[in-house]
Amino acid sequence: MANLLLDRAELDIRTEGEALALYEAGQRRGTVPVKLVDRCVIHGARTRLDTGVLMKLAETGATTVLMSPRQSRRVAIVLGPWHNDAAVRLAQAARVMDPAWSARWAAAIVGAKLRRQARALRTLQAHRPDARKPLFDAEQQLQRALAGLRSTPAQSAHQPGAAAIATLRGTEGAAARAYFAGLAAVMPPALQFTGRNRRPPRDPVNAGLSLGYTLLHAQAVQACAAAGLDPLLGFYHRPAFGRESLASDLIETLRPAIDLWLWELLRARTLRDEHFTLDKGACLLGKAGRSIFYAAWESAAPPWQRWLRAHARQLAAALRSEGEPWLERADETDEPC
Repeated sequence: MANLLLDRAELDIRTEGEALALYEAGQRRGTVPVKLVDRCVIHGARTRLDTGVLMKLAETGATTVLMSPRQSRRVAIVLGPWHNDAAVRLAQAARVMDPAWSARWAAAIVGAKLRRQARALRTLQAHRPDARKPLFDAEQQLQRALAGLRSTPAQSAHQPGAAAIATLRGTEGAAARAYFAGLAAVMPPALQFTGRNRRPPRDPVNAGLSLGYTLLHAQAVQACAAAGLDPLLGFYHRPAFGRESLASDLIETLRPAIDLWLWELLRARTLRDEHFTLDKGACLLGKAGRSIFYAAWESAAPPWQRWLRAHARQLAAALRSEGEPWLERADETDEPC
């Protein structure tokens, strides 16, 4: 299965049997078998397609992601058929309302993320001994944060769930500032990266990170839906209007992998500063840069997709047995003769 990127002006997509036919300026450019498409990303401003194309993609289980034509922002997502296992969603909703369970889940996520960030900094130290000091200092701050997490379980038993999660967010935020300070030490100076910023991203590194995180988040939404989970009901990222909070939970641990991947692209100058432009304070990845970015993503993303699917399935399996007692039996809903 593959990602299909549609990022050309005046592109027209039509269904032809079990394939998608691509037309540009009225000329037929080729076809793509629908069964080979796992995800369709539409980035073009004037791409045309009808509901038949969306239905064909959805019927085969593919996800369609509509991106802003200028920014690294998802506008909409169209998922395939939803999983029919109500037991999973019932148990998931119950666990969202369980402060202690949510706090334990959140602590596991933050701990795993900090460990991966520390590992990423050690990887960077091996490649950039000239930047050893800022990288080492950042890693030491992460190690202290991890030590603090390990020393708090007994205390958190007496701490309300909401307060425990708020404390974890503070720990994660402080660790993130240290981590990105270390990352800034190895990024090309011309990119003017000094730390994480977004909405809008103000430099090429942040623009690349935002796009990578956005694509990863869309994959997490797809993994949740396929496993029977509700992407809106998160435990660390609490439910909020219009946010797939569980997907946000799942991608936290993978963010350092995206950071290293983007660093490699920039270090090798596969992606360069000339691929970006500034517009009213926002840093935008141009069309040529997007082509490079998505091609590299296609090669790198399969392990992350497998990780998300596996963890979504594991969570769903753990919740299913909890929710099954709440389901009605088929004979309980039968209509009377």
